[in-house]
Amino acid sequence: MLTILGFTMIATFLVLIMLKKMSPIAALVLIPALFCVFVGKGAHLGDYVIDGVTSLAPTAAMLMFAIVYFGVMIDVGLFDPVVRGILRFCKADPLRIVVGTALLAAIVSLDGDGSTTFMITVSAMYPLYKRLKMSLVVMTGVAAMANGVMNTLPWGGPTARAATALKLDASDIFVPMIPALAMGLLFVLALAYVLGRRERRRLGVLTLDEVLVEEPETVLVGAGKSPTRTGGSGAALPESTGGDGGDEGFQGLDPHRETLRPRLYWFNAALTVTLLTAMIMEWLPIPVLFLLGAALALTVNFPQMPAQRARIAAHAENVLNVSGMVFAAAVFTGVLQGTGMVDHMAEWLVGNIPDGMGPHMALVTGVLSIPLTYFMSNDGFYFGVLPVLAEAGQAHGVPAVEIARASIIGQPLHMSSPLVPAVYVLVGMAKVEFGDHTRFVVKWAALTSLVVLGAGILFGII
Repeated sequence: MLTILGFTMIATFLVLIMLKKMSPIAALVLIPALFCVFVGKGAHLGDYVIDGVTSLAPTAAMLMFAIVYFGVMIDVGLFDPVVRGILRFCKADPLRIVVGTALLAAIVSLDGDGSTTFMITVSAMYPLYKRLKMSLVVMTGVAAMANGVMNTLPWGGPTARAATALKLDASDIFVPMIPALAMGLLFVLALAYVLGRRERRRLGVLTLDEVLVEEPETVLVGAGKSPTRTGGSGAALPESTGGDGGDEGFQGLDPHRETLRPRLYWFNAALTVTLLTAMIMEWLPIPVLFLLGAALALTVNFPQMPAQRARIAAHAENVLNVSGMVFAAAVFTGVLQGTGMVDHMAEWLVGNIPDGMGPHMALVTGVLSIPLTYFMSNDGFYFGVLPVLAEAGQAHGVPAVEIARASIIGQPLHMSSPLVPAVYVLVGMAKVEFGDHTRFVVKWAALTSLVVLGAGILFGII
């Protein structure tokens, strides 16, 4: 019964948000509360929610101060050279912009933190997508998939969890998987190329692309001369001026904004590098690092109290949206775990594996990791389900390390799970409905995971 209710609750949530019948926050709170009553454990709802909030509170704190920190870094101009470099590469060509999104997300993902990746990627690419009227779900989808592949780095989380759960060395899991993961990243880049071509056919290519690089105000400020673009016939078409917020997205990267601090550029760069290094080396808990970083960045760049309050107020909307979504997700995860639904779902899936598949448990693990890491937290999957799968595999002579390698295959889809706080940073900053992002990305992310699985089998890794 709990198994059926668990799957029904997840399906109900996904259907309602994809059909836009409920907002994600409302759905994350009300649907699990209703199902908790159905299970007959309504009296324990408070305990489940408090447990969920307690477990996710450090993540919410990290996101709150990370948004403030990177928001300040954007305000003071730390990432302006990155934007200019991307502009030179993209040249106002939708195809290059989508490919550039994938490349930027993959490179920034080297720090191992999805929230950081999405904040930097969206900050750099959002003005281009808005100015050219490109599809924002293409940006969020490509960024999420690129980050999902790179999230398998040993310091990214899933690989470390798999190593811990099965008492293995993380390098034994990750290093042999590099060729398969490289194929997955190449697939994401190829998909970005295809999606970019589709956007190019729909929108055309701006004819003043060199001017866009030389005169940043035409893209980054939304002022001055309007560029033209060519349609399929080559005729010049005027740039559309109305609809969906106009050029509001470009004001944050105005090259003449008052918040720029060029004299402090190298201090801010050194502070950011130190912060990311400390994060990777685990010198302090990540929430503490971002709390300290945000306080230091505000104090040095904006020593006057009114200026500090203005910067905090400028980023308050993003902070509230993301932290609110995290705490709402805590209700969902708290009910799933507290009622035992997630355990029964995992046991049902493992118990329904045919005996004849025993020698192929690595393949089974890879396939199961795709939906399970989407519907479950990484902690739930790696510490709850993976040991059971590994034990079943070892009974049929399949080494635990192969099971561990297969378990990280579902990460490209996992990064768009409603249980991943970072995805709310992505859709929130991009001003994309979570349901729209889900409808677009699920099929492509699942296909990316299958490409990694196929490459792993082809190369004899799994």
